[in-house]
Amino acid sequence: MTLPDPGAWGAVLAILAMALATYLCRISGVALMAFIPLTPRVRRGLAALPGSIVVATVLPLVERLGWSAALALLAAVGSMVIRRSELLALVVGMAVVSGARALGL
Repeated sequence: MTLPDPGAWGAVLAILAMALATYLCRISGVALMAFIPLTPRVRRGLAALPGSIVVATVLPLVERLGWSAALALLAAVGSMVIRRSELLALVVGMAVVSGARALGL
């Protein structure tokens, strides 16, 4: 294994620092949850968290990308409700956004 040239050490240190920060963020959730009692209210909150994260990620994209993304999202959700297949929902969403953009939306 060869060492990076001296000019690349800053990048290597930045990558290592970000890896450490990522690890600490992930492990801190596990460590902190050891002190929180899992009441029914906390369980409901944790169960709702994945959906909240998806909404917080997807809605800004829909707002930025416009009607084609909104139609694709609706089609993907509809497909997921009907068929319960993530792969099919992905394909339907991609097909709808492609078709909508081809039509100029």
